[in-house]
Amino acid sequence: MKSKTLTLLIVFAMCCIQGIQAQKRTNNITVIISLDGFRWDYPQMYRCPNIDKIGKDGVEAEVTPCYPASTYPNHYSIATGLYPDHHGIVSNTFYCNDNRTFYKMSDLYKPKALQQYGGEPIWITANRQGVKSGTIYWIGSEFQIKGFFPTYFERWSKTPHLSFQKRADKVLELLTMPEGSRPQLIMCYFEEPDHTGHLYGPQCRDIGTQIAELDNIIGDLWKKIKTLPIGDKVNLIVTSDHGTAAISDHTCILIKKYLKKKWYNEIAVAIPTNIYTKPEYRDTVYEELKKIEHVQVWKKEEVPEHLHYGTHPNCGDIIVAPDKGYNCVNYLPHLYGEHGYDPTERDMHVIFKACGPDFKRGYKAPDFYNVDIYPLLCNLLGIKPAKNDGDFKRVKGMLK
Repeated sequence: MKSKTLTLLIVFAMCCIQGIQAQKRTNNITVIISLDGFRWDYPQMYRCPNIDKIGKDGVEAEVTPCYPASTYPNHYSIATGLYPDHHGIVSNTFYCNDNRTFYKMSDLYKPKALQQYGGEPIWITANRQGVKSGTIYWIGSEFQIKGFFPTYFERWSKTPHLSFQKRADKVLELLTMPEGSRPQLIMCYFEEPDHTGHLYGPQCRDIGTQIAELDNIIGDLWKKIKTLPIGDKVNLIVTSDHGTAAISDHTCILIKKYLKKKWYNEIAVAIPTNIYTKPEYRDTVYEELKKIEHVQVWKKEEVPEHLHYGTHPNCGDIIVAPDKGYNCVNYLPHLYGEHGYDPTERDMHVIFKACGPDFKRGYKAPDFYNVDIYPLLCNLLGIKPAKNDGDFKRVKGMLK
């Protein structure tokens, strides 16, 4: 009996210790910046000395995005630590059978999209535990999710958008707030070099010019942060949502020409393309699309396990995944860069550069997955994470 009582006391004590550790607070601040479409090897292809220096002074790694390797799903995956199949933003464009609503990219910032944002983003996890947050255009952060907004936020739906320089200035403005008001987590989004990568492809002079501008802004921001009275308490992370692969008009597949309108309810053309079929025509659609070259075609229950995709109701009944370098379209878009492909394709991988008081110096970290960023942020903030698909063990080695 005594032995059993002692065991129970030990278990209780361990639980108490773990609880204290989970709630351990820190005075350090974390700023995370996402550069949309910043491929892992852009620093080797183009000059970005300031971004490079952040990695050399701290930690650098190569990060694998979620499937599909696209903007909206992955920014929300970074924020929640959940795969798109688990948080509901399954593509940049999709159809919701529950409310029979089609969501384009522009719709995902409108109030009607609120119910599609599942999971618990980091700013809510922080606010629940008394930690203030500030977001500048981070996807999903202008919605009141589970009753919470970030403490401070900028609305993408409000135009004109802040220039890149003004976004950096806004980061500084948040950092120089009085201690009782200042956020400990700041998340800032830049839509380049993705836009330029779509127009001209991943290997072009215009990408280099755009990266040089971003690099100068981030370098100047980091320099100013270090001069602040709290400068030695700030961690800076620079990362991205997905990479970019080269395409051309010759590799575009006009998907609708293979299908009769009576066979489906909606087609969300993207990479991958989600097709919401009429039940009686599901097998017909599947067999017709299997004839196309340079695509993989799956029924949603057949999607390969490593993609973590196909179980959410927002996914199509049939999923069409073009090979890297190919694109499913409604019309010839005359673009030369695209993404969304299988994340095992290295062209989809992204940068991760981080430095500050909590990070090791001069450390090349093992590759990891972007869902691991959520538990990393929770650890940096000293808060207990919500349920997520990340694994802190994959990233803890980069911390002091």
